Amino acid sequence: MKKFNLPTKITISRILISTLLIISLIIFYFLDEFNVFLVKDCNFDVGGVTLNYLMIIFWGVFLIASLTDFLDGYLARKNNQVTNLGKFLDPLADKMLINSIMIFLSLNFISMNDSFKFPWFCTVLMVIRDLVVDGLRFMAASKNVVLAANYWGKAKTVLQMFAISFVFLNGWPFAYFDSSWINYLHISDIFCYLTTLTSLIGGFVYLKDNLKIFNED
Repeated sequence: MKKFNLPTKITISRILISTLLIISLIIFYFLDEFNVFLVKDCNFDVGGVTLNYLMIIFWGVFLIASLTDFLDGYLARKNNQVTNLGKFLDPLADKMLINSIMIFLSLNFISMNDSFKFPWFCTVLMVIRDLVVDGLRFMAASKNVVLAANYWGKAKTVLQMFAISFVFLNGWPFAYFDSSWINYLHISDIFCYLTTLTSLIGGFVYLKDNLKIFNED
């Protein structure tokens, strides 16, 4: 099992953590829907900013999973352990973690008005972008070609992790300054828009750089 080196095992752990996080979100969604456990009861105020104990726990788990993304890549490059399996699993693990969380935050699975909410149109655009890129990657895999993520993709992932963190924390620390601003124009929202723009540009560049896949038999 030489392919399952330490970086690959860390990537697999991110997939497992992501799965547990998604299941936890689903459980608390239904508990909240049926009034068994009201998530909003976990609210608390910090200097006029509404935070939520449960959301902070979710954010902590998300942060741990996010850190493994940097760790597996660092170890793979440092120890010369970059493998085709790792190139395949790493972006898959990222999308499992990030897209699922963005979708939940876009649907606002807890009843808190516009708090703790990721702009839904940003999520739609980024998920569509990922579907196009994944389609290209699977097409390449069918031809025994492995397409690794480019720098745009890595930048997009890092920005998404920050954007999701700001939503988990209800715009903190920016909420101290922009709480009275117009909806969808808070600093955390603008960060989401910049993340979306980076994602779309990166997807276009990735598609352009790998168009040769369509011409290969």
